[in-house]
Amino acid sequence: MKLVIDAGNTNVVFAVHDGAAWRGIWRIATDAQRTSDEYGVWLGFLLKRNDIAIEHLNRAVIGTVVPAALYHLRHLCRDWIGVEPLIASAELDWGFAIKVDNPNEVGADRLLNALAAHQSYGGPLIVVDFGTATTFDVVDRTGAYIGGAIAPGINLSVEALHQAAARLPRIGIGRPQKVIGTSTIPAMRSGIYWGYVGLVEGLIARIEAEFGERMKTVATGGLAPLIAEGSPRIERIDPDLTLEGLRLLALRNPAPPLRNRDPDND
Repeated sequence: MKLVIDAGNTNVVFAVHDGAAWRGIWRIATDAQRTSDEYGVWLGFLLKRNDIAIEHLNRAVIGTVVPAALYHLRHLCRDWIGVEPLIASAELDWGFAIKVDNPNEVGADRLLNALAAHQSYGGPLIVVDFGTATTFDVVDRTGAYIGGAIAPGINLSVEALHQAAARLPRIGIGRPQKVIGTSTIPAMRSGIYWGYVGLVEGLIARIEAEFGERMKTVATGGLAPLIAEGSPRIERIDPDLTLEGLRLLALRNPAPPLRNRDPDND
């Protein structure tokens, strides 16, 4: 069985795949100071609750955009599972070209989304990931990653609006029935929701115009279903896209040998 770990800015997602299906998917808030032992106790409880024996885990793969979290996640795999994790990076075999100026600058999550989306849906396509940032990643017909765009995430924008404007409250995100708000909170909800729908549709249209043809659009991330309600341009929602990318990456690359507990090697 494979242990798949997706460490993002907001959550760390752990999942187990048995070769045929996902056996469990669990989330914990990202905390760069959380130790491998804390992860191990938490994960061990969830594995036991789902009737998964920890000794049956024989591979691990990690994708992260939080470098500070990697040390403890790596040692979770070494010390609690007894395997050396494969770490998603541009140097691995992705099965496609990474056609950007500096491949090492591209977040692992973006390459993982591109890998899984092209495998499942073909190309050309745009992957929109509604995470801490809202990212747009462009994949051509052959599967090559050719770049994209990065915008502030919806929750970041809501918090910034509240922090920067003293009289504007912190609001929840939802789809308003009307665009024209008749008081402050409905007006804010309209601006956030329909503004992001406009951002998504506008960037998709501009990417297609520059690329030269219409593209499939796949969305992932927690707010993807909500934004898709207001935009017909989002054709598919795939909540487990990054996890699937990690699983596929592990299939393409050999397991690294287990290394000793040596701080100089981390």
